[in-house]
Amino acid sequence: MNIAIDFDGTVVEHEYPKIGREIPFAVDTLKMLIRDRHNLILWSCREGQLLDDAVEWCRKRGIEFYAVNRDYPEEQKEGNRSFSRKLKVDLFIDDRNVGGLPEWGVIYQMISEKKTYEQVMRERLGHTDQRHSSQRRHWWSRK
Repeated sequence: MNIAIDFDGTVVEHEYPKIGREIPFAVDTLKMLIRDRHNLILWSCREGQLLDDAVEWCRKRGIEFYAVNRDYPEEQKEGNRSFSRKLKVDLFIDDRNVGGLPEWGVIYQMISEKKTYEQVMRERLGHTDQRHSSQRRHWWSRK
């Protein structure tokens, strides 16, 4: 998969413009995703030297991104009429998700086992009965 990874608040704690402390297991999980042959794209609001600092922080920890703030390494912004900061990826990992950022172990399990957050959490809580999920009422049918 092509996976976009936010930096501040996702890989490191929010200390912008400084680089905060690593969020537990972020670096190890990113390395595992690279090992599993996913293309990781750093997707950050950082620009210029602040972006370079984030890329170097990751590089020093063994994380090499497929691309940074673009869909592929060779993509050029200048002269490219179809360039967009909106990445065309399979998945975004960002602390601003609805519901927040799951733990990195949960994220890895979701990706590697192709499971939803709900499936992973149900298994972790010991609720493996699949009948429960099919009987769930949807918000639009509640009275």
